[in-house]
Amino acid sequence: MTVTNERRVLVHSNKESLGASVAARFITKIIDVIEEQDYASVVVSGGSVSTLVLAAINESPARDSVNWSKVSFWWADERWVEADHADRNDVQAGIDLLDHIGVDPANVHRFGAVGDFEDVEAAAAAYREELLAHAQGDDLSPRFDITLLGVGPDGHIASLFPDREQIRATDSTVLTIDDSPKPPPIRLTLSLPAINNSQRVWMILAGAEKASSLGLALAGAGADQVPVAGVKGRRRTVFFVDGDAAAEVPEKLIASTY
Repeated sequence: MTVTNERRVLVHSNKESLGASVAARFITKIIDVIEEQDYASVVVSGGSVSTLVLAAINESPARDSVNWSKVSFWWADERWVEADHADRNDVQAGIDLLDHIGVDPANVHRFGAVGDFEDVEAAAAAYREELLAHAQGDDLSPRFDITLLGVGPDGHIASLFPDREQIRATDSTVLTIDDSPKPPPIRLTLSLPAINNSQRVWMILAGAEKASSLGLALAGAGADQVPVAGVKGRRRTVFFVDGDAAAEVPEKLIASTY
């Protein structure tokens, strides 16, 4: 198999068509991956675009064509709050999708929560061990089949923010954040190398406030200033965007097909 390791930008007319398109492509690709290797691993994150896509998957007429018992779910980041707290990314993912499909609970790999561990560092250590237990070869984390990421107006991904030491970390798969610029301040996050160990990274951006970060990332900005610029899947990196977010994308970088 030829590994292209390419970046593509796919533009959709509006936010709703963006969500539906990503959902349809996700279902098709997951079915293909399961047929090829009998399982699939997916990373999800939080935020409005995660809700948009996961809800669109749940609402798709093709949802039940996926054998969800063969799909494992991981999280790109999580807020350090109680397990049932509304701020948890995994709580929202359950509402949007996971509570409605036949996913095996053993295949849902949640970050630890307040009350489960002595502190956030212990929770990070436990997730590192869980990633390692499911890694391939000498890797420290799984080669996730699809990682779905939102992107903040400042270009942050997961809980990797601009001009913070965590975006530069290369020696760990899971990092802790104690001063997130967005509340709550304490978080856990996959590192950039763990994210980039994904076979495919799909980044979903909607809204004019995302245009500048996307334009900078595609123009060659550094990951320290624009974290999304450092994302590069093993096989493919795709930006799924609406027309507003694509305002500063050069025409030559826009793909007509996936």
